[in-house]
Amino acid sequence: MENPQVLSVEDRLSPLERLEALCDTGTLELIRTQVTSSRMGDKARAGDGVLAGSGLVGGRPVFCYAQDAGYAGGSLGESHADSIVRVMDLAERSRSPVVGFVGSGGARMQEGVAALGGYGRIFRRTVALSGRVPQISVVSGLSAGGGAYSPALTDWIVMTRDASMFLTGPGVVREALGEDVTAQQLGGHRVHERNGVCHFVAPTDRQAAGLVRELLSYLPSHRDLPVPVAPAMDAPDRDPAEFVPSLARQVYDVRDVISALVDGGRMLEVAPGWARNLVTGFARIDGQTVGVIANQPVTWAASWTWPAPRRARASSRSATTSASRCSCWSTHPATCPAPARRPRA
Repeated sequence: MENPQVLSVEDRLSPLERLEALCDTGTLELIRTQVTSSRMGDKARAGDGVLAGSGLVGGRPVFCYAQDAGYAGGSLGESHADSIVRVMDLAERSRSPVVGFVGSGGARMQEGVAALGGYGRIFRRTVALSGRVPQISVVSGLSAGGGAYSPALTDWIVMTRDASMFLTGPGVVREALGEDVTAQQLGGHRVHERNGVCHFVAPTDRQAAGLVRELLSYLPSHRDLPVPVAPAMDAPDRDPAEFVPSLARQVYDVRDVISALVDGGRMLEVAPGWARNLVTGFARIDGQTVGVIANQPVTWAASWTWPAPRRARASSRSATTSASRCSCWSTHPATCPAPARRPRA
């Protein structure tokens, strides 16, 4: 496995810079900046390792937080958890999305059961908000234990190329199994974009924030609110039929067909590394958001392998819960008959 791209100092943003990159210029307002942990003694720091706040993205309100891996490894304590739960409560009241920049070593050992209880409260609020407001996690560093459980419960996960996410780290694997693995081999973006956990990969923190902004432009702030409408754009001046070969045994890239039909030829593809015999994403037609589900003839001749129905179901659910129209292109000839090869798709 190739080594991940190592971010330079310029590419690696601080927690505050991540929130500022997410929000419209000048709209970020922080909350609970002076809270501290009563259990950390002289090591306690204002904010307890997380920045929480609200702002606007494309003129619409969002609530957000960013964990600070520079303090206690981003570990979660009781006050830290209180700030994240507060963000979720405010998002529910205002019917607004939640965006979290996650980089945490898990529960803080110094706080014991109180830290574990904090994760329990976060998990409970995340599940309660599921299907009501968009919840997006940006994994921008090492996330272990509860720091991996928490993003996995949200609707969308973005990972930077140097991020990793796992329940127990390489040290535990070495002691328990005698295997030497790196953090990237255990839970890097290449692992999670293939198993469907990670929906998007961005090279840098700033590009990850921009990707979240683009994703939010396709989604309603709440399931009961209308989907955003953008100014209509012309599709590229190409006939979609020219990309489809006349011979049924020849393959083609269905993304070329999609680009000829949607506004500006632009589609935001979701989970492109998972079940690659399927293409899913968001696009616009006459300014209206549509969810896209299409078989991909380039991979396995568009035949169905076991991950494909799971990806199709997940994409259909995402489109329907966000009140988007769903457009399907179906060209698959059959189900793949080779069991030994199914996981490779």
